[in-house]
Amino acid sequence: MLIDFLFELRAKKVPVSTHEWMALMEGLALGLHESSLDGFYRLCRTICVKDIALYDAYDEAFLAYFKDVHVASLQLTQDLLDWLSDPKALEGLTAEQRAAMQGLDLEKLRALFEQRLKEQKERHDGGNRWIGTGGTSPFGTGGKNSNGMRVGGGGGRSAMAVADERRFKEYRRDVVLDVRQIDVALRGLRKLGREGAIEELDLDETIDKTCKNAGEIDIVFRPPRRNRVKVVLLMDVGGSMDPHSELVSKLFTAASRAGRFAKFRSYYFHNCVYNTIYEDAEFRKPVQVADLLANSDRDEKLVLVGDALMHPAELLDPGGSMYLYAQNRASGHEWLRRLAAHFRSSVWLNPEPDRFWTGTTIEVIASVFGMWPLTLDGLAHAVRYLVRGGERPKVGHPEKWAKGMGLG
Repeated sequence: MLIDFLFELRAKKVPVSTHEWMALMEGLALGLHESSLDGFYRLCRTICVKDIALYDAYDEAFLAYFKDVHVASLQLTQDLLDWLSDPKALEGLTAEQRAAMQGLDLEKLRALFEQRLKEQKERHDGGNRWIGTGGTSPFGTGGKNSNGMRVGGGGGRSAMAVADERRFKEYRRDVVLDVRQIDVALRGLRKLGREGAIEELDLDETIDKTCKNAGEIDIVFRPPRRNRVKVVLLMDVGGSMDPHSELVSKLFTAASRAGRFAKFRSYYFHNCVYNTIYEDAEFRKPVQVADLLANSDRDEKLVLVGDALMHPAELLDPGGSMYLYAQNRASGHEWLRRLAAHFRSSVWLNPEPDRFWTGTTIEVIASVFGMWPLTLDGLAHAVRYLVRGGERPKVGHPEKWAKGMGLG
């Protein structure tokens, strides 16, 4: 039943398992959809959609599959005739209802039925029940279509109208983030452990000790669970990053919240990391990258944020920094490789849409760090990579690009 709708959902990247689909079929059998398309819309979304970010994809699939339902409701004359010709379909009618039907010939019956459908469509007030059958007809506002669902009426806005509005477009996974979404995504970095002062009640151990003491209460305390993850955040600032400043500020706000990580440090750079980074965006408080590496555990998580766009010489040439006083003896590319070699887990988040990455300096930097776009989906992949490792995304052909520029 409705198997094509299941395939439509999967085509829209809504992951519906066989178990969930069978649960939906059970819900339909129990009448939880209230025999209406609106009820089916809500029931199916409740059972089959596990993430609010997929609501928009669900609405797209719903529209694609049920787009002709309102048209089908106007083409039920033949179905009406078939229903009237089936004696079993009339068993639920009372004697009064049968008498009312006998007083109408087939043409009048058809005209009355079409009139009721027209009234429903124009008035949107729930319509009139068909010739007083009290909803026992398979059609009209109290009836059902071939899928066992009412095709009209019920008052309020229909499921088609709700789906067509697509109120959940902002929850798509390919859009940029707000602070709350970033905050939720960063929770995936948690690595909880018990440390600090003994100040939290250990209920299980208290019960166990009390039982061993023959009922005499023995209260046990333990250290609270805290996130042990340590994060170093390096952020590109100025120049081509100006259009992305608000988005990066949201990331910084979520990452720097008190208690989020066991240790959190943030620094700034411009275009590329060289021998010096800065504690402030005005570049007045320098920190040597060599000192950062010396004072950082290898298990700390390194996150770099930037568009990775610059002149190739700034990335690949020794002394390529635009700041003449920097006196770099190594290229920016080399400094990035040193960072990647020191930290066991590191990622680069890029606010630039990934469709613009190929053929730029982004390709070269993506060969050093695992790089993901700064979207909900990209941040989720980056967090999983930091925690579990795995395969890094491939971006273009950085070796060919650099060689073609004569800088490889």
